[in-house]
Amino acid sequence: MERDFEGRIALVTGASRGIGYQIAKQLGERGAHVIALARTVGGLEDLDDEIKAAGGQTTLVPLDLMDFDALDRLGAAIYERWKKLDILVGNAGMLGVLSPIGHISPKDFEKVVAVNVTANWRLIRSLDPLLRQSDAGRALFLTSVQAQTRTAFWGLQSISKSAVEAMAKTWANESLQTAMKINLADPGPTRTGLRAKAMPGESPDNLPAPSEVAVDLLDLIKTDVFRTGALYDRVSGEWMDLR
Repeated sequence: MERDFEGRIALVTGASRGIGYQIAKQLGERGAHVIALARTVGGLEDLDDEIKAAGGQTTLVPLDLMDFDALDRLGAAIYERWKKLDILVGNAGMLGVLSPIGHISPKDFEKVVAVNVTANWRLIRSLDPLLRQSDAGRALFLTSVQAQTRTAFWGLQSISKSAVEAMAKTWANESLQTAMKINLADPGPTRTGLRAKAMPGESPDNLPAPSEVAVDLLDLIKTDVFRTGALYDRVSGEWMDLR
């Protein structure tokens, strides 16, 4: 396997399953030292075993994204060990409930916004100085089509992912004079637990596996990517410049 991420330090959130697991796994197999962040310890340990079996290295961070103080401390810990960060993949996210907006409980609304939006902002706040120390800092946030379509009953996804897109685009605009490139990706329907929860009647056999999706997304965080502040639609293979 090509070692095109050799020596890079990469942090992946939601790394214990689904797309995040596969991005972290393939980064590790291709030479990166992976800082794998997730709540599920068992999934992180499985990831660690797979990456080590391929000759890679990991640092496991069992952490709830709603522990904002821990996210603040994360940047300091990475700086103490490596002095920089080369790659941030903001993959972790919550679906929440599918419901009319007026029926969403405050608890559900606040939790989805905390995980999908606030946690990513805290990560940016904590890790921006480290990504600036890289010779080619790369950040990629996963979004979904609901941020653009505003589909009925998908309000929590529409609201939270729209905020993520606005935040990433703003950060990219603020970083134009640096070596950082900050983009978003819509992976499209994928054979994950989150997709099964949202679409229980859908046959997973008709969907791409997370491992297939991860291969394409890794191309967006390479050192030779020079686009920034844009959204990649994996299904169409097209880039969209966000306003």
